[in-house]
Amino acid sequence: MPAENPYSNYAPSPFGPARIQFNFDPSDTVDLQYVTTGIYIGGSGDLRFISAGTGLPAVQRNVVAGAYYPICVTRVRTTGTTATDLLGYA
Repeated sequence: MPAENPYSNYAPSPFGPARIQFNFDPSDTVDLQYVTTGIYIGGSGDLRFISAGTGLPAVQRNVVAGAYYPICVTRVRTTGTTATDLLGYA
């Protein structure tokens, strides 16, 4: 029996439950498959990214393992990113 989806009749929202979760590897040249509404950090470090709102690079230093950061990004860059085991939410 397939899982019941209680959210199927609701419009997607950046504040609601994420409909898509995806693992990814940082890249200096390739955008993520989806613009994120948040990123889960598996291993502590720095997170260097391109903001979806401005298109400009930014860095969040000392992100903590096990934390969820509600940020909209188009790319997480290899150069300067030391955080590991990243999971995107969209």
